[in-house]
Amino acid sequence: MIPNFLQDLFKGQSYDESNFFLIAGPCVIESEEVLMEVADTVSKVCKRLSIPYVFKSSYRKANRTSAGSFTGLGDETALSLLKKVGQHYHLPTTSDIHAHEEAAIAAQYVDILQIPAFLCRQTDLLQAAAATGKIVNVKKGQFLSGQAMKFAAEKIRKAGNEKVILTERGNSFGYTDLVVDYRNIPHMQAHKAPVVMDCTHSLQQPNQSSGVTGGDPGMIGTIAKAAIAVGANGLFIETHPNPAVALSDGANMLKLDALEPLLEKLVKIRQAVKNDH
Repeated sequence: MIPNFLQDLFKGQSYDESNFFLIAGPCVIESEEVLMEVADTVSKVCKRLSIPYVFKSSYRKANRTSAGSFTGLGDETALSLLKKVGQHYHLPTTSDIHAHEEAAIAAQYVDILQIPAFLCRQTDLLQAAAATGKIVNVKKGQFLSGQAMKFAAEKIRKAGNEKVILTERGNSFGYTDLVVDYRNIPHMQAHKAPVVMDCTHSLQQPNQSSGVTGGDPGMIGTIAKAAIAVGANGLFIETHPNPAVALSDGANMLKLDALEPLLEKLVKIRQAVKNDH
């Protein structure tokens, strides 16, 4: 059973409450055309499979390896496009914020404020996000355990906001890789928050000498299947019509036409796990 704040979020969508929910979209807002293509495709698939769907795309990429990397179209332009997609397809939307002063601005356009993993301990950022009254999705830092994420959840709740989601995205493994410890999913669920598995960023290969983060998108299905089997409440999957030409995180994103067959398999796994209990 999903919490009341998620039931309210997905009101108007036809879905199975026992199903996982999906947060998906291109990594960064690079054009209206890409946003609309992804939202149109994914919303139709999710409707057919009764999967609650949140459209995600970053209005600005503040955390980039190289100073020459694309960061966005401009905040107001990108946020306006994100809101347009949400209104056109009747979808809740989310984007990440990086500083406390961004929270109130982004909250005018999106339904969920996402806190990046590297910033999950920033108290002023968490408090500012909480103060908006929006749902706050905190990604677990690559340097933290699932148990330690109770402090992030507490900061938001003590600021007067009970609408907390926690997201697993792997832990640092050496200098250039990540590893997923699936114990983090039940550990974070113990903090009485829905837990999402980030199936794309958990496959990043950061700190490459080229200045461009690498990835292993061929393993997205493996990460997603395991997460559903363990009991994750939701999945986060960045997707793009042509990741090879994407302006951010192309090495990690799932090709758009590969999403539907993957979701079909995941729904079957969810059903099997539910029946087993």
